[in-house]
Amino acid sequence: MKKFKKKWEITKNWQLLFPLIGVLFLGYSTLKLVKLLPTNWFNQADSYFLPYIIASIYCIGIYYFFLKIVLYTIQKLENKWVVDKRWELIRIFIVFAFTGSSSVFIGRPFIQWIGITKDNLHILIYWLLYVFISLFFYQLLLVLFGWLFGQFKFFWDFEKKMLKRFGLGKYFK
Repeated sequence: MKKFKKKWEITKNWQLLFPLIGVLFLGYSTLKLVKLLPTNWFNQADSYFLPYIIASIYCIGIYYFFLKIVLYTIQKLENKWVVDKRWELIRIFIVFAFTGSSSVFIGRPFIQWIGITKDNLHILIYWLLYVFISLFFYQLLLVLFGWLFGQFKFFWDFEKKMLKRFGLGKYFK
């Protein structure tokens, strides 16, 4: 544990909450993905546990793969993103994960509420509007979740940079 704390520059025990949340949500994402994969290749009468064994192997493999990607990305971004402690990078990744999921979670009912469906619009126009509305909610939620997780300055600067790329930077100085 001391080696882990030293590597991630964790000085207080409450800071361990963010690696724990990250590991749990990575596991949750893995389980959601494994549910989409086929596990019933064999006859259920042959073995009741075989699909669960296959799903467990999928889980372990995909979890390991995702974890390697996240750690590699953190390693590449720790010099680019300015944070006080290394563990704050995990907190930033959690904010990005919450924001991406939440923007879709909020955007889908909003589109239905304003009456946009695949039935009353061309499919291309529907998806363009869906992406645009989700992106709008993403911008708002990114700053909100950044504030809730104590990284408001980082995400406000990130947001201003993103809006400049959209050509809206003159409105946010």
